[in-house]
Amino acid sequence: MAERLLVRALKGGKSTKILTLNGKKITKMPSTLEKLPGLKTLDLQNNLIPKVCPEISTLTQLTALNLGNNLLEEVPEEVKYLSSLKKLHLFGNRIRRFASGACDGLQNLILLNLNNNQLSWIPEEVRRLKSLTYLSINHNQLASIPRELCFLENLSELQLNYNQLICIPEEIKFLKMLQKLLLVRNNIDVLPEGFCDLRNLRTLDIAGNIIQIFPPGFQDLKLREFYCEGNPLFLKQPVNAVKQEEVWSLQEITSRFIMNQLAEKNPFLMQAIEWYPEVRSIISQGRKCAVCGKSFLTIWLECVEFVPPSKNWKISRNLHLVPLRVLICSYKCFNQRGPNLFGIAQV
Repeated sequence: MAERLLVRALKGGKSTKILTLNGKKITKMPSTLEKLPGLKTLDLQNNLIPKVCPEISTLTQLTALNLGNNLLEEVPEEVKYLSSLKKLHLFGNRIRRFASGACDGLQNLILLNLNNNQLSWIPEEVRRLKSLTYLSINHNQLASIPRELCFLENLSELQLNYNQLICIPEEIKFLKMLQKLLLVRNNIDVLPEGFCDLRNLRTLDIAGNIIQIFPPGFQDLKLREFYCEGNPLFLKQPVNAVKQEEVWSLQEITSRFIMNQLAEKNPFLMQAIEWYPEVRSIISQGRKCAVCGKSFLTIWLECVEFVPPSKNWKISRNLHLVPLRVLICSYKCFNQRGPNLFGIAQV
């Protein structure tokens, strides 16, 4: 069947624009492709192809190449000759690396799909893909995002779900055209401050990471969809208060001192407290601030200030994770842990 389709395409010669050999159990790319210089679309997905034939370099008018679900082990060098290529699908292979120079000639590439491969890194040469708009590298083994990727000024959608990312580079702020960012199921624990410069970002999915706090200015993003379930945002439940007391009572000041000293295992107080059951009874009612971790007795708002989220946000449906209010560190925790604190509270 594959031979018949190929023969028919070859009869068309330069007039053949589309060739589809999907799921034909092909183990080798046909070298006769060089006889189809007018080809625009080549679909070879769902086959058993381990390597790209050198003759593909003659297809300079090709705009779409689909080699998904094959046996490729690298992004082939031969694609650099496909100067008209706009869409390249390489999903579902065994790709671990980019061949040297693979990105050199892909100046018109708009879409690159590398889902379901074995990539653990992306080369610096990726910055040569100047026209790239959609990049998807889901289900790989990426441990980091190269800063060079952040200079793809036309990138509108970036998908990096199900990798091993632990951080996002500060340079992500240079992706000024980015509208959709998916980072589901990684190991990210914090978002950089530059993240808040993504003024065109409309969809953000960070579900299933280990993020607890967000950078200041995060609430100013004009998100329409925001998903954050599966993050430990509520490991410490904040406590509500309608109004902060203007002056602490002597009991509050003393209780805080004792509780915090006991938390640090002050040997003198640990011994002395045994002789004062009424003091033990009072401090047993103490709680810990969800932001700074310090103990307190009465409800207070020394560490935080409440800011409502943007009206345009479409929040995760998981109600127990809905960030109904956003906390920005404004006083004590700012001094203790730096200005990049931002938490989400259920109130």
